Amino acid sequence: MKLNNPLLFWNTAHRFLDVHLKNLRKLSDNTIESYRNSLNLFIGFAETKLSVDRAKMNFEVFSKANLVRFQQHMLIDQKLAPRTSNLRLTAIRSLLEYASQEHMELMHLYVEACSMANTVVANLPLEYFEPEQLKALLTLPTKASKIDRRNNVILIFMYDTAARINEVRTLRIENLHLNAKHPYVEVLGKGRKHRSIPLTEKTVGHLKKYILEYHGSSPDPKRPLFYTSIKGTIDMISADTFEKMIKKYVGLAAERGIEMPKNVHCHMLRKTRAMDLYNAGMPLTHVQQLLGHESIDTTSGFYAFATLDNLVKSLNKVNPDTGKKVWDEKGNVTDPYRL
Repeated sequence: MKLNNPLLFWNTAHRFLDVHLKNLRKLSDNTIESYRNSLNLFIGFAETKLSVDRAKMNFEVFSKANLVRFQQHMLIDQKLAPRTSNLRLTAIRSLLEYASQEHMELMHLYVEACSMANTVVANLPLEYFEPEQLKALLTLPTKASKIDRRNNVILIFMYDTAARINEVRTLRIENLHLNAKHPYVEVLGKGRKHRSIPLTEKTVGHLKKYILEYHGSSPDPKRPLFYTSIKGTIDMISADTFEKMIKKYVGLAAERGIEMPKNVHCHMLRKTRAMDLYNAGMPLTHVQQLLGHESIDTTSGFYAFATLDNLVKSLNKVNPDTGKKVWDEKGNVTDPYRL
């Protein structure tokens, strides 16, 4: 077997994307598309920067030296975020791992790719809505128009379920179980895995009113729960529409003098719900189940931290006010042997 055989590369790459990821690993279409885009971006880089004819693309091009150049190209030339760069390299490593399992001669490429260091990702503060901000967001739709009423239910539903945009936009009427003993919604999450999310009594009430208005008394169970109608054609709402919707109401809140986060996005509702539940005492494993995270590390990495408010409360409990003056007017410690 020759590593510079283009047919070997293209056949292996197609099996990886269309058979391995889809049928064996059961990844979602969106995830597979992300892998496909990452590989195509490297192939495009090889064409433009390494002068490799696309028709002659082969596994020799996946040398560590070329992958390092690709990494630098993403970070320096394209100015991509470190996390994005790392995700694209992960897709390449996954292909090489799969290829090395089929052809042992490729194992050294996979090992070399794994020896590359990922770009360090800064731990940015968790983005979420403060209580007063969330209240404004969930009550600002005036409900004067039909679309406002729909949007109000969408925002409430997204917060209550902590579901991802794609999980919400792909829901159908049949996924709701509002009359069950414990009402819940069944969502299709990452990796095509189903999970059931309980619904609060208030959210159930909002959903029933919404369904009656938007779907009638005998709704089609296969119809999208939240939809748009263009020239009589019913379709799912696009992800962009979700993002524009939340930006619209955040903007209205800001106009009314309510300080709101600058760079808002729908995922912040998911993070806010997780934070609220965690701070209310919900066990981290339950938060993990609600969010649909495979690993508890993912949940703890994003949500399991004490907020400033919680830290202040904890510190006050540990260091109660004794009424004794520790500092004098000049800032000197009154008792150097007491903290």
